[in-house]
Amino acid sequence: MGEIQKLTIEGKTYVLLSEDDYEDMIDTLEANAIMARIKEGEETWPHELVVALAQTDSRIRTYRKYRGLTMMQLAEAAGISQPYLSDIENGKKAGSIDVLKRIAAALRVDLDDLVV
Repeated sequence: MGEIQKLTIEGKTYVLLSEDDYEDMIDTLEANAIMARIKEGEETWPHELVVALAQTDSRIRTYRKYRGLTMMQLAEAAGISQPYLSDIENGKKAGSIDVLKRIAAALRVDLDDLVV
């Protein structure tokens, strides 16, 4: 960190630092906030999953496999039939908002994570 100067203007104290030092300080604060959320249990996604989600034709299938669930297990958890889930994963059916919400809940992801 470079030189830090204190200035008083109209009785109020200000700190003057370089733009690089300021950006480093902000980056550190943001990183600390992220690490605190992770420490509290916020889930993070591995790089491989992020890449797979960017390339997949079925985000539901990708999350299902990441969670280690069979199609039958996910269908049961979401309260739908396995053939219906298969049709959704393969793009043959869109699935209602209610069904997609239940699938998202079973996968422990937000609905936004399933719908691009």
